[in-house]
Amino acid sequence: MRFADAVVPAEWAMDELIHVEFHGGRTETGPMTWAQQVMWRAATLSKTQHLFLNLRRVLAVPRRAPADLSSVVRAIGTLVGRHGGLRTRVCPTADGTSRQETAAAGQVPVLVVAGTGDGAAAAAELTRRLGDVAFDHGREWPVRFAVVQVDGVVRQLVLVFSHSTVDAYAAEVVLRDLRLILLRGDLGTPAGLQSVDVARRQHGPDQRRSGRTVAYWLRQYRRLADVSLDEPAPPATPRLHRGTLVSSAAATAARMVAARHRVSVSTVLLAATTALSAGATGRQVCGLFNMSHNRFRPEYVNAIANLGQIGFCVLDIADRPGFFELLPRIYRVALDGYLHAYYDAVAMRTTFEELGYDYTTAFLPHYYFNDVRLPGGDLVDDAPPVAEQPLRAAADDSRFSRTDGLDAASWHRLLHVVDEPEALGLTYTVDTRFLAPETIEPYLRDLEALLIKAAYRDVPWPWQPGRAGGRG
Repeated sequence: MRFADAVVPAEWAMDELIHVEFHGGRTETGPMTWAQQVMWRAATLSKTQHLFLNLRRVLAVPRRAPADLSSVVRAIGTLVGRHGGLRTRVCPTADGTSRQETAAAGQVPVLVVAGTGDGAAAAAELTRRLGDVAFDHGREWPVRFAVVQVDGVVRQLVLVFSHSTVDAYAAEVVLRDLRLILLRGDLGTPAGLQSVDVARRQHGPDQRRSGRTVAYWLRQYRRLADVSLDEPAPPATPRLHRGTLVSSAAATAARMVAARHRVSVSTVLLAATTALSAGATGRQVCGLFNMSHNRFRPEYVNAIANLGQIGFCVLDIADRPGFFELLPRIYRVALDGYLHAYYDAVAMRTTFEELGYDYTTAFLPHYYFNDVRLPGGDLVDDAPPVAEQPLRAAADDSRFSRTDGLDAASWHRLLHVVDEPEALGLTYTVDTRFLAPETIEPYLRDLEALLIKAAYRDVPWPWQPGRAGGRG
């Protein structure tokens, strides 16, 4: 199968494109998973969501693996044949809904590009070229492959995943399997559940669990005060602006706080994000949204499917706790959110709307946090102490940059956390109707400063270093 002309820019025509055959199990169809339903709605409402939803990965060919082009593309074919989720497309149906269809056999296109040195620079450029283009979900497979050759030897593989049938955890399973296939030629272990398998469970026995989660969300939502944002200002274009701070100082400070207080790094980051956001408003009760990987059940650990869904919890800070007291409180409510993030999204929306809530704006005033760092390293048993002055000095090397914006979202502020070499990548997104684009960098710098301060001493309410402005 070739890329659709509407999807691949014309300038790619100068590169070599080969088609690799795959053979899997049987052809299957099924409804969309709950996470797919959310993804599909987001992609429909926003033309720029692919900039956030496309997952970009680079894999260096292992030194002990055959690195000729024929061996590498054969490994790609074996990989796609192994995982039905990589050969599944989402297609509209006659009744206006959509279904996913898994092909038993076919061809996957692989872009072949020449590079220099170790091929890393060419691979980085390929991730941008392949990742910045929206997927045609009904015509493309949900993963794009490219290889970088240096003097006839494949050095790097680039994979860009659609969020339709793959989430961040599934992407890591795919990379692990591809690495082993490159080394061994095949895998003797069975693959995990695939996207269609997950959908069958969700539209069958898991409906009861979904009902319990919907009831939990309603109870929590009713605890919130009637929070309204200030009158919106005229939005910028695009409506949501984003900026990223890459900080080794924030990474070190977060690990130090986590080790001292026996919590996860993610808990520390969520606490700092909430503290900085809520401290500026004086709110006594906050609604928090955190992304859950939903892989707590053993059968889902190696699933090649999009299982990530948003959890919801409520934090009471009427007593104005210090930051150290906030940490265990955040841990408890966040855990509630993670445990109630597996639900039928259509049923959730319908239930809220039947009770008279405007689901598209109900959660807008609250805070969204998404930690998409790779698995492992979140629980810290010990963190080597770093003196305060060197850590503060390290913050001078933090790099801020603007990122392509989005045209729609359900929250007015969002923080995403990703891995960077020896650092954290903190991406802050604001709805320009309520927060000025100029507040993005000060907010991220204040977040870094708050983490550094908390690494050495408690930070009292209102947790504000004092630079980040904004009305929300």
